[in-house]
Formats: sequence, structure tokens, C-alpha cells
Amino acid sequence: MNYEESTTTSAGLDRAWAALANVTAYPKWTKSMTAVEPLDAPVLAVGNRFRIRQPGLPPGVWRVSDVREGESFEWEAKSPGVHTLGYHRLRANPDGTTTITLGIRQSGALAWLVGLFITGKTRRYVRMEAAGTKAAAEVQAPAGDGRASTGGR
Repeated sequence: MNYEESTTTSAGLDRAWAALANVTAYPKWTKSMTAVEPLDAPVLAVGNRFRIRQPGLPPGVWRVSDVREGESFEWEAKSPGVHTLGYHRLRANPDGTTTITLGIRQSGALAWLVGLFITGKTRRYVRMEAAGTKAAAEVQAPAGDGRASTGGR
């Protein structure tokens, strides 16, 4: 299963990154997650793990596999027969807006079977998370006033 959702925010790249990188705050702005608990440190850094709880799904442990500061990050979760990659990307647009792209890719021997049961929910959750990231970016305090949080980045 592969699914991707993009949206454009009026927020600039810095504000969009502040929202995207603050992964422990996701449950505040999307109903697709009830908890994001750091298992190593609350910082978005390669190797750090987060336990994510989502309605209707078993809790999953996601390990950060790539971070490009101010631009993108990826994390992955593994379960028997399924490898799931979640990617989060930002692109600055010439007009000062930012395009937010979130996606999920599943592979492995049982990915097709899991997809039969959760494709609809996954698509809904990715849409909710993209909309939530947009909303969070648009309410982020401008950099430098002490109110913006990026989860320790």
C-alpha cells in the first residue's frame, strides 16, 4: 500500500518545520493520534523511537530513519511481515507558502493483507495529519519570540 497527501499552507518553511518536527504535539492537532511517546528522547533525530497510539490500531513503535533539518523526515515501523515507512516533506514555494506532503508506504509479505483491512483508515489518518500539520503551522508563533516549540530540534 502506498498513499500520499499534499496540502499547501500560508505559513513559511520555518513555521511549517516547527509544526512538523514537534512530533510529540501531534495528538493536540490531529484526532488520528492519541499519544506520541518518546522512548529515547523527545528530539526528532535518527535512531530515536516513538510509541504512537492511534484509534482502532495497535500501538506501534516508530524509529526515525532520516532527518533533513527544515525539509523532511522519515520514520519506520516493523511488524511481522510488514514494514511501514512514513515520510513527511516540506517544499518552499515562490509565493512564500509551503507545500506539506505526508505519505505511507507498506511493504513485506503480509502488506497486501494488512492493506485489505486498514487502507481506508490509513488514507483518512494521513489526510487528517496533513490538515493538522497545516493548521499547526499556521498558528505557530513566529521564530524568535520564544513561543515556538520544535520538540527540541
